[in-house]
Amino acid sequence: MALLDAERAAVGLALEAAGLSGPDDVPVGAAVIAPDGAVLAMAGNRREASGDPTAHAEVLAIREATAAFGDGWRLEGCTLAVTLEPCAMCAGALVSARIGHLVFGAFEPKTGAVGSVWDVVRDPRVTHRVTVRGGVREAECAALLTDFFAPHRS
Repeated sequence: MALLDAERAAVGLALEAAGLSGPDDVPVGAAVIAPDGAVLAMAGNRREASGDPTAHAEVLAIREATAAFGDGWRLEGCTLAVTLEPCAMCAGALVSARIGHLVFGAFEPKTGAVGSVWDVVRDPRVTHRVTVRGGVREAECAALLTDFFAPHRS
């Protein structure tokens, strides 16, 4: 399977995981895929549902994946797929977990930390750099957000 096909499939898992978000949470989903293609974790945003400001989909998926892979915290060679460009906290978590590749759907021009506002994961000063492809299945991922926020903006 070509890289882009694998990335499209990975974002498909993230789209599915967005359904795990709490009813009051912004529907963002994340999945962690092992180098052999096994799905290690899927999570949706749970910040509102759990009252935890760190309960972003990426952080929850990383926590679950590290329990199943590697030495307990390193996710070297793994791919993290997410429906929305990660924020600074999540981008930092990707670096700390040694994620190998990030693929995301919609860009986040206000808080995106993987190229839109900052570029935490490819900053030459960090100890680990993550390869990135953004804009995969972008329209589908952006529609989740548009549909969620539409009632709040009318």
